[in-house]
Amino acid sequence: MVKRTCAAALGLLLVFVLSACRGTPAEIIMIPDAAGIDDASFNQGTWEGIRLYAGVNNKTCNYYQPTGQNDRAYYAAISKGVQNGAEIVILPGHAFEFVVGEAQVDYPKVHFVLLDSNPADGPAENTVGITFAEEQAGYLAGYAAVADGYTRLGFIGGSPVPGVTGYGFGYVQGANDAAKTFDRQVQMRYAYNGQFVENDEARALAGDWYAGGTEVIFACGGAMNFSVFAAAEEAGGKTIGVDVDQSGVSSTVLTSAIKGLGAVAGRTLEQFYTGQFPGGQNLVMGIPEGAVGLAIENSRFESFSQQDYEELLRKLSSGEVTVVRDDGEGGAPISPLEIDAELDALEMEYFD
Repeated sequence: MVKRTCAAALGLLLVFVLSACRGTPAEIIMIPDAAGIDDASFNQGTWEGIRLYAGVNNKTCNYYQPTGQNDRAYYAAISKGVQNGAEIVILPGHAFEFVVGEAQVDYPKVHFVLLDSNPADGPAENTVGITFAEEQAGYLAGYAAVADGYTRLGFIGGSPVPGVTGYGFGYVQGANDAAKTFDRQVQMRYAYNGQFVENDEARALAGDWYAGGTEVIFACGGAMNFSVFAAAEEAGGKTIGVDVDQSGVSSTVLTSAIKGLGAVAGRTLEQFYTGQFPGGQNLVMGIPEGAVGLAIENSRFESFSQQDYEELLRKLSSGEVTVVRDDGEGGAPISPLEIDAELDALEMEYFD
């Protein structure tokens, strides 16, 4: 049964820190996107990191849910938070890449943290953009799935934005490398649903794939994942979660490709309050920074072990294995079909 609670909950400690986040006025605010803070994904993971930091450091925090899915609604939510005393605003997701440019100019004394994206107009001195090497986490997920014996894989992403395509392209490369290593013929289905909320289309697509023999689907779309999990539960299929450990959301989750959204949010808040805010920069965090990986502790693999995982981490961290994210010339992310011209071990079926 799909549960709308975060599997990466921080336990009883969060009961304590909740008191630091109640009430409208707050020093630290977050603006979630349409999926809300209970998406069991990047919104919720970020919010829990903020609450933890606030509770431990005696700070106040709050979130403001936008009334719509557009820059005007996002700006209104930011303004409301600033008017209520916000010193620092955390914005998780690509939805805020344009509005943060306006906000950073209009509120020069407020600091902004854009997670999972970079400001479209570049970060001012009061703003930092932080993205993650999702391709590394995706690679781990694809490699582990094939190493564990799965040979009919799928990927359903929300929309083809960098925070999603990175996971997807890495997943394909990891599956391809594992297929070669273990001499297995692997079939891959790949699609974007176009939404980051629960929807019937994602559930139907996943159901069709499972009916057609797909064994495991990497769901990468915020609350859209609930739809894929539901289809997997109906069909007896397996899934891979995203952003946070989603093993407690559905029993179908083999593992989750995670990024330390909460930890990075907390670290950046600490930098802000100690006068070390990395303003004016776009930062990328990956395996060497401990910012991405798999939720291996709660995985349901049968043969892919902790030792296997640590060895793969070592190879990626050292550069022995590299993962392609884009075309190398600053252009749009490459198509999965362009990752490896040979793809001799991987049978790709690409669906727009």
